[in-house]
Amino acid sequence: MAKDTVEILIEGGKATPGPPLGPAIGPLGINMMQVVEQINSKTSDFAGMKVPVKVIVDTGTKEFEIEIGTPPTTALIMDELKIEKGSQDPGMDKVADLSIEQALKIARMKFDALLANDYKHAAKEVMGTCVSMGITVAGKDPRETQKEVDQGVYDDILKA
Repeated sequence: MAKDTVEILIEGGKATPGPPLGPAIGPLGINMMQVVEQINSKTSDFAGMKVPVKVIVDTGTKEFEIEIGTPPTTALIMDELKIEKGSQDPGMDKVADLSIEQALKIARMKFDALLANDYKHAAKEVMGTCVSMGITVAGKDPRETQKEVDQGVYDDILKA
């Protein structure tokens, strides 16, 4: 049984049967509206961002599966903080402040693509990205906040 894979970039939650999706999967003979509905439900968290989507179609049975990629962590952080870009000089200029709750939210969105085994460590990975972007976490240097996470200061938030 042959499988065809269609890879496209779609704005989160806004897939339509028109281009670029329609012409790409129309010839494969699967139910277009089912595909559109699944893509929109899986990408609704990424509204306003371009999301990589893979539609894998079994041409024999006409069954399909959808894999959603995630935008880079930096894009999620910038979207969450409503900023255009990170700092030109991350060591000196701080452009924004990310709360622990926001770091956890981004960690949940990105969890499948991260190396962490739990949300606590995933949030630490997000905080690590903030170091190179010139963004503070909970009003402090992200490395300092990571140490506090290790000490259990934010356990009540990160266990929620």
